[in-house]
This record gives sequence, C-alpha cells and structure tokens, in this order.
Amino acid sequence: MNAIRARVRAALLAAGRGVVLSIASLAGSITLFVWTVLSIAFIPLGIGLVTTPYVLELVRKHANRRRLLAVTWSDIRIPVPYRPFPKDLRTGFTGQVERTTLILKDPATWRDIRWLLVDMTAGYVVSILAGALLLYPVEGFVLAAGLWRVFTDDRYWYAFVPVDSQATGLAAAALGVVLFATGVLVSERLLRLHFVIARSVLAPTHEQELARRIDRLTETRHEAVDTAASELRRIERDLHDGAQARLVAMGMNLGTVEALIEKDPAQAKKLLAMARESSAEALTELRDLVRGIHPPVLAERGLGDAVRALALRLPFASEVRVELSGRADAAIESAAYFAVNETLTNTAKHSGADRVWVDIHHADAMLRVSVTDNGRGGAAVGSGSGLSGIERRLGTFDGIMAVSSPAGGPTMVTMEIPCELS
Repeated sequence: MNAIRARVRAALLAAGRGVVLSIASLAGSITLFVWTVLSIAFIPLGIGLVTTPYVLELVRKHANRRRLLAVTWSDIRIPVPYRPFPKDLRTGFTGQVERTTLILKDPATWRDIRWLLVDMTAGYVVSILAGALLLYPVEGFVLAAGLWRVFTDDRYWYAFVPVDSQATGLAAAALGVVLFATGVLVSERLLRLHFVIARSVLAPTHEQELARRIDRLTETRHEAVDTAASELRRIERDLHDGAQARLVAMGMNLGTVEALIEKDPAQAKKLLAMARESSAEALTELRDLVRGIHPPVLAERGLGDAVRALALRLPFASEVRVELSGRADAAIESAAYFAVNETLTNTAKHSGADRVWVDIHHADAMLRVSVTDNGRGGAAVGSGSGLSGIERRLGTFDGIMAVSSPAGGPTMVTMEIPCELS
C-alpha cells in the first residue's frame, strides 16, 4: 500500500511539473522565438545588431533553465556548449557588432532556436499530456458526483462519453479512473521524455562535441604552457632570493671564519653559529619549495592523505571524506591536490567560514571533488578569487569546475576530472 501511495505521489508531482513545463513552453518558447526571428530579420536595418545579443542571451537563459530542470527533475544532463566571448571584446556599437557576429557563428545558438520550435510543439504536447492524464479525470469524477444534471437538456461530451444522466456520469467517472491509472503509470515517463526531446536538440552532435573538445584542449594547452613557464619563473625567483642567497651568505661567513679561526676564535665561533642557522633556513626553504612543486605526502600516501594534511593546517574545523579504490595518475593527483589547496586558501582568506567539508570520490570514470564551506558566499569565477586559475588547471586535463555560492552561503565548489584509478 505504501508503494502505491508513493507511486501516486510521484505521478502527481510529475503531473504538476508537466503543467509548469507546458506553460513555459507556450509562454516562454513562443515569445522568445518570435523575438529572435524579428531581431535577426532587423539586422540589415541596424536595429538587430543592438537587440540580437540581448534576445539570444534570454534564449540561452531559457535553455539553461530547462537544462537545470532536466537534471533536477529527471537526472538528465544536457551539456552547455556555448563558446565563451573573447576577453578583449570592444565596447560601444563596434563591440555590439562583434558580439552579434560571434553569437550567430556559435552552432549552439542555432540549436537553441531549433529547440524553441520543438519545445513549443512536441515538448508542449508531451508535458501537457503528463499533467492532463492526472488532472482531466477530476472532471469525470465531478460529473458523476452530480454535475451531469446541468447538462440534461444539452448533452456534454467528456472525451468520447456523452454525459446526460447518472449512468453516463458514472461512465465518465470510469473513464476518469482509467485515465488516472494510465497517468500514474506514464506521467513520470512522459516528463522524462520531454527532457529527452530537449536533449536531442540542445546537445551537440558527436562531431560537434569533438570539435568543441579540440578547441578547448588547444586553449588549455596554451594556458598550461603559460602556467608552466610562470611556475618555472617562480621557482627560479624563490631559489635566487631565498635558498641561493642564504647559501652565498653562508659561504662568505665560512670564508671569514677561515680567516679568523686563529686570530679571533670567539668571533669565528659566532660566525659558525650564523652559518649553521643559515644552512637550516636554506634547508627549510628548499623543503617548502619542493613541497610546492610536488608534496612528498602526495607522492607517498596519495590524494586523500595529502588533502587531509592540508585540512589540518586550516584555522577552523574541517571534515574530509575520501572514497577512492585506487590512485589516479600522478599528474591528475597533483592537479586535484593544488586545486583543493587553492580552494581551501580562498576559503580561509575570503569566506569568513568556521567549518569546511571536503568530499573526494571516484565514480563513472570521473574523479569528483567538492569543497563546501558555511561562509558568507558570493564567490564567482573571474572575480579575482583564484577560481579562474583552478578552472584553467583542471581544463588541462579536460576537467570542469562548478561554483554554487549564493549570497549568505553556503559555497560549494565542485570539480570533476575524467580518469581511471589503478
């Protein structure tokens, strides 16, 4: 009995969601499709150059909202394949022309426009059917309860049943029961079918996805080369200004000791103590430098223990949960480690949190890491928080990052890197 109740509740929820989607398909998709067609048609007149980017931005928000509902309501993931705009995009009317050109050259834009057509037709029919199968039976029950008396002089049709008496009212109720039972069985499937239809239009083809990945890997390769060059310069600077300077000073002190060891043993003893301190400081700096390149705990004990070591150094409470059945490649472990390190550093500096949770697990050939804090929120990629650097680091391995950080918190940074464990 409990299973039947749960099934009916799930079907009713699917029906309500179907009604919401049908309204969005009619009101949203039809309106945006008309605006899009008019805006593109007015480009030769110059008006469309101003309006098209804004209209298509609304279309993208509408499509992204449907993507979010797809994964939230039916666990169907629809990729977001929009090309990013270049950072050096000009302002003013010239910038609007460039923006219009770039957005119209993006294949995802035309998939969005085709989806508007599909959503207002097939998408609408499927979604409204998911709701109607559970809502329309109510009318049959009301007719059987006595509403049929209103139609004794003028026959009323409930579907294919003419209602003008108690017997025909009961027939309408029987049909309602059949429709309701059908709705309980298929409403969730119809809701899922709606999102499957959307995915078939919005998602890029295999060839387009390969082309997009090639473009992304080309971009991240250049960024990886720049990052590696920057790291080499940092290592050279740290060696020159730190350990090297201390070793040079130690060598000078030892030279002075050699000259004073017979003339002034006391002064020579002081200089030897200073040289010993300089050697200890140089050794510490070299260890820190090596730890910054590839932490020994990461190489020896793996990603889980390395992240736990990071969490222990935080100035607030932390909880690390690791579920890994093996180890990833060293390069991927290193990228994940430094990504978590940068995220925790940002949390400590900017979030105002007093607790952080780190979850690391591997599923579906994907290493997934999430860092959640109870801080003030408001973090965003590109806001100078270091998240852009993390995104570039992960992009080198075809990884992705998502940030959820509403005002007031909490903040969740989720990172995924495709890999296999050994």
